[in-house]
Amino acid sequence: MCLSIPAEIINIDKDKATVSVGGTRYQADISMVDGVIPGDFILLHSGYAIGKIDAAKALQTLSLMAEIKRKAGD
Repeated sequence: MCLSIPAEIINIDKDKATVSVGGTRYQADISMVDGVIPGDFILLHSGYAIGKIDAAKALQTLSLMAEIKRKAGD
């Protein structure tokens, strides 16, 4: 099973971007996704952006992930 997570693009340098997932920053290869800019959300899989995602859906998914993490800690 493959899993991708929503990540917000913070800045871009050619085909690489710094992205944020819940405040943690990662480097992502964005060469497979056209037209992304800082502030956009992408689906991140193994260090690669595999698609652009709607901001509302991304934030909803991140909220659900945070809720699962909180409940798992109880």
